Amino acid sequence: MQNTKPRDVGVLLFPSFSMHCLANAVEPLRAANQLSGKTLYRWQYLSLDGEEVVSSSGLPVRPAMRLGAHEGGAMLLLMPSYGYRGFCEAVTLRALRSAASRFETVIGLDCGAWLMAAAGLLEGRRATIHWDERTSFSETFPEIDVLEDRHVIDGNRITCGGASTSFELMLDLIQRDHGAMLRVEVGALFMLGAHVAANPPVTQRSGIARIDKTVAFMRRHIEDPVSIDEIAKAVGMGSRRLETVFRDGLGVSPRAVYKSIRLAEARRLLLHSGFSIAEIAGRCGYQDASAMSRAFRAEFGMSPSDVRRSAM
Repeated sequence: MQNTKPRDVGVLLFPSFSMHCLANAVEPLRAANQLSGKTLYRWQYLSLDGEEVVSSSGLPVRPAMRLGAHEGGAMLLLMPSYGYRGFCEAVTLRALRSAASRFETVIGLDCGAWLMAAAGLLEGRRATIHWDERTSFSETFPEIDVLEDRHVIDGNRITCGGASTSFELMLDLIQRDHGAMLRVEVGALFMLGAHVAANPPVTQRSGIARIDKTVAFMRRHIEDPVSIDEIAKAVGMGSRRLETVFRDGLGVSPRAVYKSIRLAEARRLLLHSGFSIAEIAGRCGYQDASAMSRAFRAEFGMSPSDVRRSAM
């Protein structure tokens, strides 16, 4: 883990923001906290004036404070969605420039890149935006190198092209902050890679996509562990190729990832179920509680009993 101190995130909501975008941005952070057993991320909802903001689907959100009152932190997520051009008022742009000096990184989700550009936060940078607005964006802001990528990370300025791509971006940021293993665990929790076509498009043939698919298969076989050869065959690779993909992408073997997934599930059951330790061992593919306890202590530095007591 590169960072142990919680990273504070401000989520700036504008009228008619997308709930889809909001969930895709925040839920991965929540899952990272849950899976790690630590508060890796803290977030607060903000608005320009501190007043209630209503999403495009009619769900009201009461912000914690106005943007100007927030002391800053690791990331500021801009979430304007619909009507974003109407938000490019002088007072708003000043507030964004001021906030950019307090947050380490400013991230424009969906059409948030437009507001960042209007505030002068993307000058000379690479960026992207929702594909419906890409041509207009590049014509309006010729000083920006507009790319067709789903998201673009250019130093402390990040832009993202839509609601669904926000999820991919947050996974990448989790990997940057806390390593590839947590990234794939979070992706697997949301069933990323659970269904991939027999002949996937090029975008699904990358190493991380193959890892996601493999981890999803592993999660379906926690109680009934299968061999690495069987896993490789199920995801359309040879065992050697699978080993290479995992070593290159995560720095560890498929076997080590599989063990971590089973032990993470054991920890979840210890914290959130009433099952006995022996029953949890069986549900996580161990022949007996002693075998699981030895592996558990090696993984987490605590015994299953210690973890259970900590939740009481």
